[in-house]
Amino acid sequence: MKIRSLVSGLTMTGFLLGAFPTLAWAQSGPGVTLFGGPERANLLNFFLQSGRSGRWDRYRLRIPARQLNMAVALISISYPEHFEGRFDPDRIEVRIGDQSIPLEEVIWDAENNFIEIYPEEPIPAGQSLEIVISNVRNPTFGGMFHFNANVRSPGDVPLLRYVGTWVLSID
Repeated sequence: MKIRSLVSGLTMTGFLLGAFPTLAWAQSGPGVTLFGGPERANLLNFFLQSGRSGRWDRYRLRIPARQLNMAVALISISYPEHFEGRFDPDRIEVRIGDQSIPLEEVIWDAENNFIEIYPEEPIPAGQSLEIVISNVRNPTFGGMFHFNANVRSPGDVPLLRYVGTWVLSID
């Protein structure tokens, strides 16, 4: 009888441990880059709700306050040509803490591989941001993709300033 209880307990434990990775599957970064890639100081944190190729997803791309030492009038996200996913500009928001800030315009330029986000009011310096991109269709084939964050300050020379890179891995 004790052997039957032990086998039953081990079987149930195996099922639970086997199901856990499936239930908790998601990706957050920056992860490990073995060769090349951005410097460690330039890696930005993120969270992918799915992270699976060919699936719908939600990206949470974070920029820490230490990277934003000037006010922000424009956030530009560039991504590589080999990323063949799709974005829904109507489902992009910028959050400071748990508050979504009003946006004037969001532009997705699929041909030139970038997203531009214009807040209604400049975002004050020293604020941590989270860019939430919902309704993303991940590329059919996975891979590693470098999404670069650039910002422009109000009244600034109209040049983008690099603030960091999200290294996304789609399985």
